[in-house]
Amino acid sequence: MPIPRIERIVSTSRQEQSYPPSGSVLPRQAILDLLHGEPPLLADYLDLASQLQPQGFDLTLREVSAFDGPGQIGVSNDERVLPPAKPLATDPLGYFELGPGAYLATLNEVVNLPLDIMALGRPRSSLLRSGVTVGTAVWDAGYHGRSQCMLIVSNAAGFRVAKDARILQLVFFRLAGAAEEGYEGTYQGENL
Repeated sequence: MPIPRIERIVSTSRQEQSYPPSGSVLPRQAILDLLHGEPPLLADYLDLASQLQPQGFDLTLREVSAFDGPGQIGVSNDERVLPPAKPLATDPLGYFELGPGAYLATLNEVVNLPLDIMALGRPRSSLLRSGVTVGTAVWDAGYHGRSQCMLIVSNAAGFRVAKDARILQLVFFRLAGAAEEGYEGTYQGENL
């Protein structure tokens, strides 16, 4: 499935009459309906049957990078400096071997949020049970791109994670009304 190049998403969610009211979490069927929209809610997913959940969609691991220097956040975005990060290689079995610490994880799926849908990401419970979590920001209405998150290994013994493993669940929320303007920040269209 080709990745759609989108200047700006201006539509709202399709088939609004079948959706839950504003402020509600989108259930499986509403997510599935949006996957068949144009642009699709998500593209480049690996296995619909395993990734589509009752109230969300599992996102998978494309790449892991190790931070290699300091970052900086100032008062304005002009003062922002992202730390350099070096991509890590997998072992011969396709696993990333991670020691304790924070890593930058790039996800496989391309997210295309309409103007009346936002999302939050949460770690899969198996990660938590392994002493690992993910740190995410808000997926704003109108965002499109191949997202990144922070993968945090707290387990002193480390953690192995396979490329393409499901690591976080994206939960979608319907807004009270469509945003007049969608996300237009630095990360719009990232990693495409």
